[in-house]
Amino acid sequence: MITPEKAGAGRVPALAVLVVGGWLGFLPPLQAADPVVSNVRAAQRPGTQWVEIAYDVADADGDKLTVSVAVSDTGGASYSLPATSFTGDVGPNVSPGPGKRIVWDAGKDWPGKFSANMRFRVTADDAGVPPPAGMALIPAGSFTMGDSLSEGWSDELPLHTVSVSAFYMDKYDVTKALWDEVYTWALGHGYGFDNAGAGKAASHPVQTVTWYDAVKWCNARSEKEGRVPAYYTSVAQTTVYRTGEGDVQNDWVKWTAGYRLPTEAEWEKAARGGLSGQRFPWGSTISWSQANYYSFWENGKPAYAYDVNPTEGFNPAYATGDSPFTSPVGSFAPNGYGLYDLAGNVWEWCWDRYGAYPTGSQTDPRGPARGLHRVDRGGGWLDYAFHCRTAYRNGNIPTYRYDALGFRSVLPSGQ
Repeated sequence: MITPEKAGAGRVPALAVLVVGGWLGFLPPLQAADPVVSNVRAAQRPGTQWVEIAYDVADADGDKLTVSVAVSDTGGASYSLPATSFTGDVGPNVSPGPGKRIVWDAGKDWPGKFSANMRFRVTADDAGVPPPAGMALIPAGSFTMGDSLSEGWSDELPLHTVSVSAFYMDKYDVTKALWDEVYTWALGHGYGFDNAGAGKAASHPVQTVTWYDAVKWCNARSEKEGRVPAYYTSVAQTTVYRTGEGDVQNDWVKWTAGYRLPTEAEWEKAARGGLSGQRFPWGSTISWSQANYYSFWENGKPAYAYDVNPTEGFNPAYATGDSPFTSPVGSFAPNGYGLYDLAGNVWEWCWDRYGAYPTGSQTDPRGPARGLHRVDRGGGWLDYAFHCRTAYRNGNIPTYRYDALGFRSVLPSGQ
């Protein structure tokens, strides 16, 4: 879209844009209380790769808003350009009013490119019921999913662009304390689990739970808080899934209701924390100061050049007493979205059945309709740096459980 300025070549090419405001022209008429975006305009800052986007937004309720930007280089045929580097009046807690401004770093997200068919779409959402404490908003947007560094397994390819709607995610893995609180409530309200869950301490992640356990627990958490559950026993979505090992299908899920496991795409977008082209949630190298994992060495040096530990083995801060050597949640710095422990500590169950990636772009994918295995992501306390990469994929049968496998939950935006 925008190319760097070259000596003697004059200024950077002007940006050819059409701007689209809010939901205008895209969705049915809004109710009076819904936010309305208008007067959207965009211009490239002369001589730079920065794009300035201005807009007005009104909301009858005066609620704080979550504002998102989608970018198209196909004349609006699809809004799948992986643009994440926005600053200004974007994201959560934007007040309604005129003269709002956003700046997009196009040079960072889409370097060395030019298009005369750019379109920008600005949307606003009033957040509805605030999410519970301990969750972070993952803004809507597109990202490149897969191994952009060409160093992983074949199932991490092909690279493909995925657009994901906004959602809330637990900042931390579900702790043993939170698991126990919901689990105890659930047993008295018609729920049955295959495993009671384990954890080294109340502040450590729960582990040794199956995919079925995690899904039912999400439903119980929803019902405990008075929310509509997400998972049901059939496409009719009338009987809440509370017992047994149900082969829950994609169309048995109320995707706009209740706590649930993240889809694989939601997990990877969240784990990347707004970064692109990086190996881990924070950057390109890993050490014990950033994650709880096993530093694997060969021939007197780390087996992976991006593992920069001075010695090999388990993280010594947590390899005490009996295994598992999990760490308390939040022991390391968060990523750009305020999420903790997305590399190492425990693997995290996702919703999707494990399967090959598609070749084209996708919007809110939910994985294959059939398959024996469910995805888990992130690596654990006994895994190598290779397995803790954000692009690394793993799958297990849904009855599998062990002491380095847990989960975290998500809520749809507006819940």
